[in-house]
Amino acid sequence: MNILYIMFDQLRFDYLSCAGHPHLQTPHIDAMAAKGVRFTRAYVQSPTCGSSRMSSYTGRYPSSHGVQFNSYPLKVGEWTMGDHLRNIGMSCSLIGKTHMVADAVGMERLGLAPDSVIGVRQSECGFDPYVRDDGLWAEGEAGFYDPKRSPYNEYLKQRGYPGDNPWNDFANAGITPGAAGDELASGWFMVNADKPANIAEEDSETPWLTSKAIEFMEDQRTNGTGPWCAHLSYIKPHWPYIVPAPYHDMYGPEDVLPAVRSETEREGAHPVFAGMMNNPIGKSFSREEVRQKVIPAYMGLIKQADDQMGRLFAYLEETGRMRDTMVVITSDHGDYLGDHWLGEKNLFHEPSIKVPLIVYDPRAAADATRGSTCDALVEAIDLAPTFLDFAGGAPLEHILEGHSLVPWLHGVQPDWRDYAVAEFDYSTMPLCAKLGLQPKDARLFMVTDVRWKFMHAEGGLPPMLFDLQEDPEELVDLGQSPQHDDVISLMYDRLRHWGLRMSQRTTISDDQIKAGRGKSAAKGILLGVYEADEVAPELTRNIRGPVPHRTG
Repeated sequence: MNILYIMFDQLRFDYLSCAGHPHLQTPHIDAMAAKGVRFTRAYVQSPTCGSSRMSSYTGRYPSSHGVQFNSYPLKVGEWTMGDHLRNIGMSCSLIGKTHMVADAVGMERLGLAPDSVIGVRQSECGFDPYVRDDGLWAEGEAGFYDPKRSPYNEYLKQRGYPGDNPWNDFANAGITPGAAGDELASGWFMVNADKPANIAEEDSETPWLTSKAIEFMEDQRTNGTGPWCAHLSYIKPHWPYIVPAPYHDMYGPEDVLPAVRSETEREGAHPVFAGMMNNPIGKSFSREEVRQKVIPAYMGLIKQADDQMGRLFAYLEETGRMRDTMVVITSDHGDYLGDHWLGEKNLFHEPSIKVPLIVYDPRAAADATRGSTCDALVEAIDLAPTFLDFAGGAPLEHILEGHSLVPWLHGVQPDWRDYAVAEFDYSTMPLCAKLGLQPKDARLFMVTDVRWKFMHAEGGLPPMLFDLQEDPEELVDLGQSPQHDDVISLMYDRLRHWGLRMSQRTTISDDQIKAGRGKSAAKGILLGVYEADEVAPELTRNIRGPVPHRTG
């Protein structure tokens, strides 16, 4: 049995036809949902790439693994799904993006060579990289955003695209004709989102990664020595919002859904919410002309991704791998796209923090749930224990904070959580300074249950609260409503209970602790004993008898 763990970057939960989008058709992803279970309330543990991904890869909350924002290193020694799976004989490889930063200081302190097997795994979230490419090859006056070598850029150069950074010049840029000649129309400027990227469609990022995944699986089919987990991590539909033909004009303004927002949201808005609405991204996505340009391109990127899923799944069927491979489709977070006067992610409304999650289990035990939906409160940290369970491993509850989804896949009602939790650290953002906060106070926590969504803000700021039953679009903040004191109190009780969890004792399990109780006496440690007859003779055998004499 194998695992194909597919993650898209910045894919909203509701931009799939199986999730109800009225214009965007995703038949290949829908077909996988028809084979498996689609979880309708799956939440990531942080609405930003790096932190969210580290939670998915470790099965632990951000405050446990420490990666609270992008560019925060994952500390050396943190357990990952690769560590868990290799312990039971399954390899774990990466094809695409992780957004991880290695703990270079920690590796140097421990003498771990970056190019050693252990050093590479410590630098790659526990994966063996088949190809690592974060797709962030922007370059400014200070140099490249990502200083590492770009495998994708090297591929484009081999395909005949000129320059040092064809990612920037071709894959993520169009052309503006001019009297003096064609000019580059950068995808960074959203006004260019309706232009076709100046690249052959088959050479763009999503088909390239699909080809690498098929290449990996073909290599495993012919040369593999055991079961494998492959993390196929796509770069799109993450910005820059530009897509090659024919996907650039498949959708137009008539396909753009109205923004979910209200003028009342601006009135007396929570300070953090107000700050994000009024930053450059929020202001830009509050403009309808921006949405009209960006969203059709975003939809085109998703349509291209779905077409590549068709290609990928056809390979699985043709090679027989669909019969022995668990397939997971998800995202690291969503995209506001102008909803709630916001762009990007970074807060806890559904378009940002809720993600698509489809899980196909090929085993006969999952036949009864095929094509079903599950409304349970699921967290991204549940994937690592799910994979461990699927591969036949025992749960490691002192390390993994999520729970296996296998019971849901097999039609069994497990003992399950009553609420889901997410965190966000905005201390690196200018908003932290504008609010007069120290970095330790620029933290947000979300608690959501079947009906309510609650946000606590450190730094003495008020909470936010939404009634998802009466206000499913999250337009009315009840965080300062006296009529909801009981709900707010309940949420604070839950947050306190969650905050008191045992999260850092990862080197010894409860079972090991229980098994070790009372064993010290057998090793000669006799605390509280007044005289020898109070304990069994065999426990004092080595300290009874005549006094030994020195021989020298």
